[in-house]
Amino acid sequence: MSSTVTTSVTEIVLPGKVEPAGLELRTRALPDPVKGQVVLRMDATGVCFAEQQMRRGKYYDQPPFPFVPGYDVVGTVTAVGPEVDGALVGQRFAAITKTGAWASHLLLDAVDLMPVPDGVDSAAAETVAVNGITAWQMLHRTAKVHAGGTIVVLGANGGVGSTLVQLARHAGITVIGTASTRHHATVRELGATPVDYRDPDMYSRIRELAPDGVDAVFDHVGGAGVEQSWQLLRKGGTLVSYGTAASKDEEGSSQLPVLKLFGRLAAWNSLPNGKGAHFYNLWAGKRRCQASWQQRMSEDLSQVLRLVEEGVLTPQIAARFPLSDTASALTLAESRTITGKIIIVPEA
Repeated sequence: MSSTVTTSVTEIVLPGKVEPAGLELRTRALPDPVKGQVVLRMDATGVCFAEQQMRRGKYYDQPPFPFVPGYDVVGTVTAVGPEVDGALVGQRFAAITKTGAWASHLLLDAVDLMPVPDGVDSAAAETVAVNGITAWQMLHRTAKVHAGGTIVVLGANGGVGSTLVQLARHAGITVIGTASTRHHATVRELGATPVDYRDPDMYSRIRELAPDGVDAVFDHVGGAGVEQSWQLLRKGGTLVSYGTAASKDEEGSSQLPVLKLFGRLAAWNSLPNGKGAHFYNLWAGKRRCQASWQQRMSEDLSQVLRLVEEGVLTPQIAARFPLSDTASALTLAESRTITGKIIIVPEA
């Protein structure tokens, strides 16, 4: 049985390659959910690095302008379409959207919903939605680092980085984390040994801390430095590359830096030295089998949210902004002065 109510949606539109102040606020009527869909009222969404790339037209497979950004969301179901269980109304869920979450309400497929436990508030759950799944999968599914190992996390103060540090420490893994000096105290509190990423001898400092090499490096920067990340690994170690932040401000193709990186990782993987190089892609496998991909997402998010509920993992919320002030949220996210993730919430 479906439930429909006329819903007015307020959303933030990215009209083209603009500065954050160029974001546009739009209000429109949301269509009724069709078969298999729900209406989700946004309780929390956020800003991640993808949106910073998208506003420059630099995200690998972003849609054409104009569109509504927003990579993930936590919200409450307010209506369901045909063939969707009406008992979902009033329940909270997280969803990975890639785009569309910077809105007061969304139409989503019910199969994409992932439950949020009552003991975790919406902002906390949003902070570790994509960030938590990414960190969990890179650590436990891709690198498969075991207790007693040592890893390097570039950008240990960021949304993914701060989550990755905490998951690794919980698993008994030693962490070296790069960050600017202003964030070193926080990185230490999270359980990692900080190294200044602005230090021209950063990689030498890391080698001093781990002279025998490390078991994994998690690198979201890409560019020329990825070769130094590769050289930090001991035999049997794993490089997990998951971004090309170094090319964010470069003009030209958004795909070329990623394709160059793929080529480099493939070449390293062919070497007979027992080390592995991987590009982590959250969306890998979705086209091949959406059901198994979604099951994996749900399983891994439930592990992360359980750790939040138990107090093992503390979501790092940098700041909160109302939806209407998303431009300020994006500006702050791009300032490189924050620890954790910036959260966007409904209007007061």
